[in-house]
Amino acid sequence: MSEPIRVFIVDDHDLFRSGVRNELGAGIEVIGEASEVDAAIELIAERLPEVVLLDVHMPGGGGKAVIEGIKELHPDVAFLALSASDAAEDVVAIIRAGARGYVTKTIAPHELVAAIERVHGGDAVFSPRLAGFVLDAFSHIAVADIDPELDLLTDRERDVLRHIARGYTYKETGEQLFISVKTVESHMSSVLRKLQLSNRHELTKWATDRKLI
Repeated sequence: MSEPIRVFIVDDHDLFRSGVRNELGAGIEVIGEASEVDAAIELIAERLPEVVLLDVHMPGGGGKAVIEGIKELHPDVAFLALSASDAAEDVVAIIRAGARGYVTKTIAPHELVAAIERVHGGDAVFSPRLAGFVLDAFSHIAVADIDPELDLLTDRERDVLRHIARGYTYKETGEQLFISVKTVESHMSSVLRKLQLSNRHELTKWATDRKLI
């Protein structure tokens, strides 16, 4: 008998988390849950589930912020959005952030279990109506428009890059983005490493060449 899939649930509604946990069955082991973004990032990094079920809309940046807080350091963790929203912009945003699938909260329990199993196995999973949103969104991206270097950066790293390249200090950047100076420094270190740049001057030239500032 195979080991149960280790799952973590992120949703700011206690009753909903409880209901999901009770419906998942023996093949799924819920190893933790969180109702807030920061707590979710901390606990997921600590417990390393195989699949994270997460809501899209929560205070503090929602599911997108959770993915961005985990994906770089723990790329093996798979994310499946489970949301009340079926809006195209929500679906596309969370998939761009790195989720492997998106299903709505109207999904039947056995279908949710199947979706978790498929995401765990490496498949992309969408509720039927939502798959069309993703295909439409990504079909409009011309190959020539994709910058493979820029695609290496998370949304937050791009935000930091733009501020620093425009001449903001680390402190000013932190104040603008509501993050600490230490976090700005961490993001900048990651940006320079990913883009293979040595200093702020090179970063500014890189951003200017791509019309990012």
